[in-house]
Amino acid sequence: MAISLGSVRQWHWISSAVCLVGMLLFAVTGITLNHAGEIPASTHIVSHEGQVPEPLLQELRSLGADDGEALQMPEALKSWLASEYQILIARSYAGEWDSGEFYLAMPRPGGDAWLSLDTESGAFIYESTDRGWIAYFNDLHKGRDTGTAWRWYLDIFAIACVVFCVTGFWLLWQQSSRRVSTWPVTALGVLIPLVIALVFIH
Repeated sequence: MAISLGSVRQWHWISSAVCLVGMLLFAVTGITLNHAGEIPASTHIVSHEGQVPEPLLQELRSLGADDGEALQMPEALKSWLASEYQILIARSYAGEWDSGEFYLAMPRPGGDAWLSLDTESGAFIYESTDRGWIAYFNDLHKGRDTGTAWRWYLDIFAIACVVFCVTGFWLLWQQSSRRVSTWPVTALGVLIPLVIALVFIH
């Protein structure tokens, strides 16, 4: 089946529209990742220590779990932490028991947080670290702790990039007879990263 120039151009501009914001994000964060050591980081740390009320502690104990088993924190305890200490815990986070301690790790793009709660005494320690907007976007670039929705976006974005490149190559092929510089420039785009990888990367 013949492929028309008009349909390829349509797929090219559609894929470019889908890729536009993502390509800009990945291009800029590629620079910030490549120069991460030269960009000043602004880290903000928030810490809390407190005592969980006995009724909420009993609800947590009643769940029962073996060491290392994933366990959701009771909603009542989440609400109390949010109202008393502004500690917000998403449903996607699951904690685990470890020798009488309930530990909850909460990684996220650009930072992380953790909560450790002694299930006997009710004493807890919470710490949240925010490494700033540059770290946030760098983690989006890497897909670090970004969740299912962002992973799906990365897959769709990658497919759109492939469509954009393949249709772009097809358009180059069709118009190369009228532009003598097409293949020399294309070959240069292949040779530059190839030579750098073979000669300068050890």
